[in-house]
Amino acid sequence: NNCVSKANRQFVVDGCDKKGQPHVLVGMSGGTKIGNAVVRNAGKSNIRQGLSELKEELVQDIDFIVIARKPVAEMSAAEVKKSLIHVLKLSNLLKKK
Repeated sequence: NNCVSKANRQFVVDGCDKKGQPHVLVGMSGGTKIGNAVVRNAGKSNIRQGLSELKEELVQDIDFIVIARKPVAEMSAAEVKKSLIHVLKLSNLLKKK
């Protein structure tokens, strides 16, 4: 398996190739350092929204985990998406245009 781990200030992304898999599997995590359950769930909701908007651009034969870091708690949905694009490009998980 070819695995990758990349990070920026807001996210860590760990991914592994799954050849022949027709879809992407994504896991999300955020520790208690981010905030209470309400703050963590709002952050995960923003991450979910950003990833759903990027669904068509994601490499299809890979599984990955998005780990949120503390700055995510104060970010808007647009900022989360922009940061996700950055870390996914670093990880080569977005299709080349």
